[in-house]
Amino acid sequence: MKKVAFHTLGCKVNTYESDAMEQQLRQRGYEIVPFEAGADVYVINTCSVTNMADRKSRQMLHRARKMNPEALIVAAGCYVQAVSPEALKEAGVDLAVGNEKKGSLADILDRCFADKNTSQEETVTDIARLHPYEEMELETVTDHTRAFIKVQDGCNQFCSYCIIPYTRGRVRSRRPEHVTEEIRRLSGQGVKEFVLTGIHLSSYGTDFTGEGISLLTLIRLVHELPGAERIRLGSLEPRIITPEWIEAIQGLPKICRHFHLSLQSGCDRTLERMNRRYTSGEYLEKCCMIREAFPESAITTDVIVGFPGETEEEFSCTKAFLDKIGFYEMHIFKYSPRKGTRAAKMPEQVPEQVKTVRSNELISLEREQSRRFRESFVGRRVSVLLETREVLDGAAYWVGHTREYVRAAVPEGPAMGANQVVEGVPSGFLTEEILLMEDEN
Repeated sequence: MKKVAFHTLGCKVNTYESDAMEQQLRQRGYEIVPFEAGADVYVINTCSVTNMADRKSRQMLHRARKMNPEALIVAAGCYVQAVSPEALKEAGVDLAVGNEKKGSLADILDRCFADKNTSQEETVTDIARLHPYEEMELETVTDHTRAFIKVQDGCNQFCSYCIIPYTRGRVRSRRPEHVTEEIRRLSGQGVKEFVLTGIHLSSYGTDFTGEGISLLTLIRLVHELPGAERIRLGSLEPRIITPEWIEAIQGLPKICRHFHLSLQSGCDRTLERMNRRYTSGEYLEKCCMIREAFPESAITTDVIVGFPGETEEEFSCTKAFLDKIGFYEMHIFKYSPRKGTRAAKMPEQVPEQVKTVRSNELISLEREQSRRFRESFVGRRVSVLLETREVLDGAAYWVGHTREYVRAAVPEGPAMGANQVVEGVPSGFLTEEILLMEDEN
């Protein structure tokens, strides 16, 4: 029995795919072990969204080689699609597995250990060509309170800074009946909350030509499943938010009032260079729609600082816009040139030290806004999905998340445990110490 260790970098889609790969190998007779010395195979599910992600991917590949020089080192995912075979060889990779071949990992390893030659042409496909959705699914999950469900892959947007369309390919959607079957199975095992995720979630269904299937269609189908008590949505494009969409979501009480609306910049000139296809004014309008319909909802976002040509004036415009919106959380990224994208060739690349200063400014703003949002929950009645037991100052609490994904603590009571949804928590049950703690997730 070969021992296989996994390490996953990057997004929630990668995490889902790693879990599915572990499952298929376990079913094939492989033993899954911790990512430490002693494994026969090391699988690094890589990321390539930034230069830092590339570096971490290489570091983990080298680390695996050091832990066992005789092991088979497998690189899977976006870094494999983004770099040359020579670069993979330099990183110590024995076997490369592209994004369209993760579902065949067990077959690929079986062939390798049967002494059959496996060429990279067999394990890394041309992601730019049209492919059907590669079906991967989970039979079970280790976290019995929340499950991420991959429903879509690929992106057709081609933002000028982004490598993802080149590493993930065009939009492919998972059949809705396959999604609902997986959720039905996992909810039968006790999972209460499901997070619908994808590379470009808002594009779900656009490849089902003539079928009239959209993300809203899928959400409604999942909402009908009795075992799914909470439905959380992954990152959304602002353009999906319309009065009709909001009205439909209002009628679905299982939807968590937590909306991750990707922004990237609050300056229209920068947004245009990014090829983001909306203005800051349009983005503000979408946020207002959400808050009018769901006054206590959480809005989170992503922001890039130091995009090519970003002047001090443009940065100040972005900072003022962020301050105006008031987000629950912001993920701040320093712009990272990706070879093959239009932005990498743009003039006026911003110096790294300037990016760092601007990033630190926005991180400080983010912390202030996040604390303010959490403070608004102190003394309120909320619904908490209990997850872990913790002891604070000698007292036992069950800690979980509200529908807005704010951490909350409930004093331990009789028969209380993980995976319970505690409704109408009295105001005294929320502790400021927990609420104001930065969420590690």
